[in-house]
Amino acid sequence: MRTKYRLGVDAGGTFTDFVLADDTGNVRLFKALSTPDDPTKAIENGLALMSEELGTEPSKIIAECDLCINGTTVGLNALIQHKGAKTGLICTAGHEDSLEIRLGHKEDGYRYDAEYPPAEMLVPRYLRRGVRERVLSNGEVRTALHEEDVRAACELFLKEGIETVAISFVWSVLNQAHERRAAEIVREMMPNTFLTVGSELYPQVREYTRTSTAVTNSYLGPTLKKYVDSVDRYFAEHGARYPVRYFQSNGGLAIGQAMTDRSVYAINSGPASAPQAGLFVSAPFGKNNVITVDMGGTSFDITLTKDANTNLNKNIDFLRYRIGVPMIQVETLGAGGGSIGWIDEMGLLQVGPQSAGADPGPACYDQGGTEPTVTDANVVLGYVNPGSLLGGRMTLDKDKAHAAIKQRIANPLGISVERAAYGMFTIVNNNMVNGIRRVSVERGYDPRDFVLVAAGGAGAAHITALAREIGIDTVLVPKLASGLCAFGQIISNVKYNYMASAPLRLEGAEAFSRINKLFVEIEAQGVEHLEADGFERDRIEIGRSMDMRYVGQVHECTVGIGKFEIDGDTVDQVKDAFHQRHEQLYTYSERNNAVEVVNIESTIYGRVDKPKPPSLGTGVGADYAIKSRRPMIFSPDGEAVEGPVYDGGMLGAGDEIAGPAVIEETTTTIVIDPGWRARLHESGSYVLTHDT
Repeated sequence: MRTKYRLGVDAGGTFTDFVLADDTGNVRLFKALSTPDDPTKAIENGLALMSEELGTEPSKIIAECDLCINGTTVGLNALIQHKGAKTGLICTAGHEDSLEIRLGHKEDGYRYDAEYPPAEMLVPRYLRRGVRERVLSNGEVRTALHEEDVRAACELFLKEGIETVAISFVWSVLNQAHERRAAEIVREMMPNTFLTVGSELYPQVREYTRTSTAVTNSYLGPTLKKYVDSVDRYFAEHGARYPVRYFQSNGGLAIGQAMTDRSVYAINSGPASAPQAGLFVSAPFGKNNVITVDMGGTSFDITLTKDANTNLNKNIDFLRYRIGVPMIQVETLGAGGGSIGWIDEMGLLQVGPQSAGADPGPACYDQGGTEPTVTDANVVLGYVNPGSLLGGRMTLDKDKAHAAIKQRIANPLGISVERAAYGMFTIVNNNMVNGIRRVSVERGYDPRDFVLVAAGGAGAAHITALAREIGIDTVLVPKLASGLCAFGQIISNVKYNYMASAPLRLEGAEAFSRINKLFVEIEAQGVEHLEADGFERDRIEIGRSMDMRYVGQVHECTVGIGKFEIDGDTVDQVKDAFHQRHEQLYTYSERNNAVEVVNIESTIYGRVDKPKPPSLGTGVGADYAIKSRRPMIFSPDGEAVEGPVYDGGMLGAGDEIAGPAVIEETTTTIVIDPGWRARLHESGSYVLTHDT
């Protein structure tokens, strides 16, 4: 670390988390309610909490930060709520409807549902303007660009008040001349308009994917720019010595300009840092198979890491929109502390996906909310202390939680409030277990081979119940659980993905030469970018991958390869990596079949110094950390048992607690079911194991 502090900020739907690490290895966690209308307000409130604890001015904290990192859901929320910018599309004539045709594809699970509605188009039909031009699949120009068509499109866009434009032509990845000229015209006629050029953002084969990715990028661009400009300005005005970094969906950091230009990389910014944090937490125990679950106020995010490698998704439908760029594979459910319990038309209890969010929040927040939420259920069940949220800075109203569940759930079902609360708890747990199974069992992994890491403010209250249901017998709950994604940000590297299209068979000197040349070209761009960002050459690392398939296949798979020159001596090494990957994915390989390359990709990393790991000393002993006892419910009959409540701040390394019990940390509550026990490790994580 170049200065005293490193700050990670993770803006969620309900709370904004702050993790402040200093150069001695001390890590502090703070929480403030999110302020979606003005994110800098939440940052200001979080800095005020830091200032109060450290006894120093917020501007001095910022000035002494070598990295201020921001993870945001602003892009995700804009896409969910369809509140992006008014966008126009310029495409090859005859391809105006490719966004709507969607390759004739419906998302998995709805393929045969005739009543499933079409996705809402980010660009309405009248704003998709075709221009006469055509590049062939070998890169040759068949029809020259009709510039007057581009100008006519710009005139319409100006008349319609278009804020942002996407350009995507057929086979532009093999010949960018037409897209680049069209971009020049747009910049000339619409100089203040945000512009995305498809072959620059996503230079890979697949016209629909490239067009959809470019449109989504343009749709979110102005929203991200407004957010980035606001945050950058706030930190600059308060003495920041280094540029703010932003967390990307690909699992790495980027400067604000990169996030603005490539806003599609910000869609899953918040939960994408969870795998890094999960690996850091599990490292002292020698574990590198990790399932990290993050339960916040609005959502439940799941990531799986096998052998220290986290899957990246490309060319997927995200919120019904095809995204081509790499994204950390995150399974997201509408299951958080603010998820609302409700009775469906068949009289069955359901929980989520709708959420009370931060405003008005759960009924127990006493901010006007009247719907019963998971947090309200946890209060009624005795898991959450009404007076202890956020270290006592936020009190909860148990009576309002009780009344909301009684009115909306218990009375309609004719059961007690306690049974209704336990029913809500059980249903949301089942929803989350199904999500864990989707990222593990349904992808060929046995969850029992993994350690489960709990993150998010609400996750630790559910974690032993989830582990019991899924069959995992070891759970890690770090003291930083509620801000684990913010912590993941401060231990992550700067990361950029550079891509190129290379449709050719993997054989012959000419093919090898072309692939090697493309790798060198795209990597030079990345290295130049990072060197301009202040990274020395010895702190820059490069990883390579290729999208490959057997000749005759429709879809390809991504294969990581080493950073070496491909020639007659090394090509078998590349092919063997592809055969092995194909077997992993599809259980077979065709080693006698010819292999062809579709796309290549280089990932360029700028290595960032990691903060020192924390080390806990011994505490006063578990018995002395008991601060109260209260009724807790662990069975569907609603019967309560008396359980001890421990002050997590008084526990030290080696202290052990048997369930049923509750451990109250400042920003999270850990519920230990009967038959489970927790032992605090010196690394700052509770190790939860099931009694055998």
